[in-house]
Amino acid sequence: MSLQDAHALHVHQKVTFMVNRYEVFLDDNGAPGALVGFAEQKRLKIKERITVYTDSSKNRVLFEFNARKVIDLGSGYDVIDEQGRSIGLFRKDFGKSLLRSTWHLEQPGRGTATGAERNKWLAGFRRLWDWIPYIGDAPFPMRYHFDFATENGAPVFSVDKKTWVRDHYLVRIQDPGIDRRLVIAQAVALDALQSR
Repeated sequence: MSLQDAHALHVHQKVTFMVNRYEVFLDDNGAPGALVGFAEQKRLKIKERITVYTDSSKNRVLFEFNARKVIDLGSGYDVIDEQGRSIGLFRKDFGKSLLRSTWHLEQPGRGTATGAERNKWLAGFRRLWDWIPYIGDAPFPMRYHFDFATENGAPVFSVDKKTWVRDHYLVRIQDPGIDRRLVIAQAVALDALQSR
């Protein structure tokens, strides 16, 4: 199965001392199958740039996404292929995200998909978590989920956190025309950039 034919993907994050490592797998009957993406996010970078490779050898770039500005409250991230051509972009809706994290995803010729946290009460609790002394520095222990849809409400894809402690996500893709690289970029960003 090719990446573009995938209806589901698994994204796993592993925290190491200096980097956050992401692995993306095709779905194999509900379990992670073949590795199709590998990325490492260096910590404490001022301007975010994440390169996703086809595997852990880092020999071939699948795509990368770059922040448009150093302080990025809503200007967005460009997603480009290995030749530097645009795949699309995504951006956090800063105003709406004060209460419930909301992202906009754009693929050329396909319009905008908007994704928000599925559970508004859990979104509110996550906001409070960040303000609790000492505890707020720990990773948020609850599972959260995002649903992306077109402007007319047609589902595009969803990202479900499947584990309590480790960051493992199941990405279900409903729109066959959405570029899977753009979906992976947004799924990784939900983990890597969510607290920004």
